[in-house]
Amino acid sequence: MNDKAVIRSPMTRERLCRCLANGSSRGSSESEGQNPSAAPSLRRGDHDLNPGTEPSAPLTPAAVLVPVIDHAKGMTVLFTRRTEHLLHHGGQISFPGGHIEKDDGDAEQTALRETEEEVGLDRRRVDIIGRLDNYTTGTGFRITPVVGVVEPPLDLDPDPYEVAEVFEVPMDFFLEPANYQRHNQVFEGRRREYYAIPYGGYYIWGATAGMLVNLYERISSP
Repeated sequence: MNDKAVIRSPMTRERLCRCLANGSSRGSSESEGQNPSAAPSLRRGDHDLNPGTEPSAPLTPAAVLVPVIDHAKGMTVLFTRRTEHLLHHGGQISFPGGHIEKDDGDAEQTALRETEEEVGLDRRRVDIIGRLDNYTTGTGFRITPVVGVVEPPLDLDPDPYEVAEVFEVPMDFFLEPANYQRHNQVFEGRRREYYAIPYGGYYIWGATAGMLVNLYERISSP
């Protein structure tokens, strides 16, 4: 990510809406950014830090909700910690979301449905205000991050099979460039880099951290 100055002004719903309305921070076309069925853009994804690792098409479309909680004392971002027994990404920090199903209609409906199923947040409580850039994973998914604002108090009912914990992180934490790190590990015989954002006892990394980098860049863009 670009090392920009710390963003000092407080984040508000209006400012966040303006930042998201500016479009992709990578300059992708409107059709790529707004149409979940459009040809996938590989401008953002796990391959950002690992050139030459772009997955082969076709990609599986998916969507996540980036839930921004509009507390009176400041915005927070809501995350889930997946249960350890899950086959894919067990124990990892993530946004609620999943595969786009044919009956969903669009990425927004997928994000709302999955969030309702995973954490029990009524979709009527979520005000969708925009999208981040599509994010391509090395495992072959094209994820559309949908940003939605929720007014507290929250009335959650997490699915114990999928969700071990639901927690919030102050939005201000993600506006500090020093909190973004680049780590690496060997995967399938090759050393790969990824973004990581440690917060207290939580370790946010991989695709979720990459989407937060996108959010930071969108907010910090002039």
